[in-house]
Amino acid sequence: MSVKVTKEELTYKIITEFSKTLGMFGLTPVEARLFAYLYLVNEPVTLDGMSEAIGKSKTSMSTSIRSLLDMNLVTRVWKKGVRKDLYQANSQLFKSFMNSYMNKWLAAATHQQDALVSIEEEINEVKEPATGEILKLKEYLQDIIKFHEQVADLFREMKQE
Repeated sequence: MSVKVTKEELTYKIITEFSKTLGMFGLTPVEARLFAYLYLVNEPVTLDGMSEAIGKSKTSMSTSIRSLLDMNLVTRVWKKGVRKDLYQANSQLFKSFMNSYMNKWLAAATHQQDALVSIEEEINEVKEPATGEILKLKEYLQDIIKFHEQVADLFREMKQE
């Protein structure tokens, strides 16, 4: 005996599972569900349409779509005769997510590296002779800075491929 599963039920299951993966890329649960929905629909959708499909407010959809736009995961599209903004998921799934993810990591690693270098400069400006503990701390700090340099270099290298 086979059980008849509706397209809506299958779509819901796919969105639920796919959004778990997307969450690992730093998307909020709503952003992840919205992107998964837009990807599956594969056609331009208004904020009203998204709100109805996802079951969240239009304000929530507006906030989430702006985030997805900033990450270059969706595109605003124009359609003749439609006055409302329409949005569509970028279809090159792997490339879109990896670029977004690499850009986030690069920005974070660079920001942290700058903050750590600033701390290193503070240590270097101390007028008193450095104790063994301070010298050891400085050595660890240099290792941490080098780690951030290596992370940033890796992501820059991956972006070029």
